Parts: sequence; structure tokens; C-alpha cells
Amino acid sequence: MNTGLVENSWDRIDSWLERHAPRTLASLGAPATDEDIRAAEAELGLAFPPDLRASLRRHDGAPAGPEAFRFPTHDRLLGLREIAGMTAGLRELAAGLDDGLDDGLDDGLDDGLDEEEAAAYWHHGYLKIGSYGVTADGLTVDCRPGRDSYGAIGRFFDETGTDFGHADSLGAYLAGVADRLECGTGAGAVAFNGRLIWESLAVPPGPDRGSADDPLPGPEEPLPPLDLPGRRTDPLPVGYLLGLEELGALVAVLPRERVAEAARRQLRRLATETGLAKYPETSAALDALERGEPLPPDPTGPLGLRLRSVLAQADAHRDALRRWAAERMAETVWSASPHRAVSKIATTRSRLSADWRTELLTDLGDPPVPPMPDDRFWGTLRNPDIDSRHYARRYAASPC
Repeated sequence: MNTGLVENSWDRIDSWLERHAPRTLASLGAPATDEDIRAAEAELGLAFPPDLRASLRRHDGAPAGPEAFRFPTHDRLLGLREIAGMTAGLRELAAGLDDGLDDGLDDGLDDGLDEEEAAAYWHHGYLKIGSYGVTADGLTVDCRPGRDSYGAIGRFFDETGTDFGHADSLGAYLAGVADRLECGTGAGAVAFNGRLIWESLAVPPGPDRGSADDPLPGPEEPLPPLDLPGRRTDPLPVGYLLGLEELGALVAVLPRERVAEAARRQLRRLATETGLAKYPETSAALDALERGEPLPPDPTGPLGLRLRSVLAQADAHRDALRRWAAERMAETVWSASPHRAVSKIATTRSRLSADWRTELLTDLGDPPVPPMPDDRFWGTLRNPDIDSRHYARRYAASPC
């Protein structure tokens, strides 16, 4: 193994983070000492591969939090204490599987797991070095000396076990991470508000079918129904904003008209990206929105018929993005809730643009971005357009 590749890769990673995501860089821990590394090896009864030792001497993990350094698999980099604790936990889990296997052999029952499969689920010589957090999933390194796979990087899935093949060594894996960072959004590496976010690669909609000259269908033609939200005024549940993270907090506190303007701008972006803007009916609706002119909800009117024809076309070609775009337009044009419109359009656009966060911030007027919202933020929020009662009750009941 080439420990120099580990050092070089961390140099590249740290340099990129310093320029683009300083909050994530600050999350990386100080170097682990040789004494601490030897103590962890003794505790686990394993000899760490040289690449792992070199990496720990550079950064001893990243504490949990929204700014924490994560790998492209969304696994947080673990430090020595967490490596030891989580590895021990998986050993206990694997031991339970072994006990179940023994019991099955003793009583003649077949639990569907043979000895080889039990070892593949989690071997005593594996080490967990990255944690997904929500589940027990995480990056794994093979610490079984003398094997061709010694030092190889795999990933543990709590439902299926351990799968190797991600890289032959931690150095090679880190070099791949550095490559993706330097490729930027094209490789899913997004910097926003000083932190690194691994975004799913944008998926463009299918071919832009149809033409601006396509005649409108008649109201009697069999077309998919259009869900008209009406002028609903019920507050938006907080859950719609949670996926927007700090931008969700921003949407919750900005003046209503600022949010409404952002909804109009976001809708125009979405209509342009998915080809809906080419139709005269949708273009006229976008212009009317910007002038503040209300449009009566009418599924058999020009806009309703055009959107329903888009739904039919999208269904015929299994084009989910264009279907969602038509639904978002109906909701935005005919709903009284700009907060609902912004949240749903942003969620749809997250599949189309890796820079959707920056674009949403621009459409909101580029105000300062607040911290990541927590339960206290939502529990103390007082906005009649946002239903935060659940968090208010939780906050009121909290002793802190």
C-alpha cells in the first residue's frame, strides 16, 4: 500500500474544502496519535492497514452534524472511538446471527443462512470506518492480514451484509473522492453555504416532445384529470420544508411576498427546463403570475387543457419529470400557498439541477442563510402560513 497516496489525497480534499466548503473542512478532526491508534488496534484485536493508520494520523474522524465530512456514499468519516464502538456493535450483531445458525442446526430448522453467508454478513476482521447514521450501513475496510483483500474498501448494508469492490485500498478510495470533488457538480460534489453536499447527479427530462403549435385538445377528449388545489389557505406542515434544510428555515421566515416571488421564478425555471414554457398557454400563465393577475381554476380552460395534454403525453412516455412539472404549474398558478409551491418546485428541481439550492437562494433574493434549523427553531416559529404545532408541543414539553 502507498501511504503517500493517502497524504496526497487528503491534501487535495482539504484544499478543495478550504476553497469551497470551509465549514466542512472545520469538521475534520485533529490527527490521531500513534498511541491512540495502537490502543484501538489492541482493543479490537486487529492490525489496521497502513493506509488507515495514515488517514487517522491526518484526520481522526468528523463529529456528527450537518457540516460533517461525508464520503460520496453519504457515510460520515469516523474517528477511532466510533470505529471501535461501531465495529464492536456489528460483531455482536454477527455473533447473534451465528447463534441463530447454531440453534437452527441443533433443532433441524433451516433459517436460510449458512456459515459462509454468516461470515460474509460481518466478519470479525472487518472494521467500520464510515457511518451512514440513519441505519447501521457504512464504509468498511478488510483488516484480515495475509489475504488479497487486506485493506480493501467495502460497504456494509444492514439488510444484506458486506460488499467489497469499492477500492483496493483506502488511499485509492480517497483519491477517487478527491477526483470527484475536483470535478465539482458534474460528479455530484456541491458546495452550499460553506458545506459539502453530495448531490445525486441531475437527470434531464426525456426528449422535448410536442410543439408550440400543437392544437389544444377539445374538452370532450379523454385526458388525465388535473388536481386543482383551489385557493386553499390551510397552513403548510413543516414536513414540506425539512428537506430544504437551512433554505427551509429561510422560506419559513421571509415575508410572504418574497416567497411568492421566488415561487414564480422557480416555476419559470422548471417550465423552461422541462419544455412547458414553449406553449402559449403556459407562457401566458407565467406572465400573468408575474403581473399578479389571478387565473380562475378551470380544467377545461386553455391552461387546464394544455396541462392535461402534457400529463397524457408524459404518461404515454413514462416521463415523470414532465408530469411533475405540469402538476407543479397547476399547484402554483391555482394555489394560495406560495410556501407549498416553493417547497414542491424545489423538490422537483433537485432532480434537474445540481445547483438548485443556489438557484433557489437567488430567487429568494440572496438574503443571508440562517443556520440549519433544529426542533427549537420550528418549535418557536410563529408564522401563520406554516403549521409548526407538532414542534411547538415538543418544544414546550422539553425540559431544556
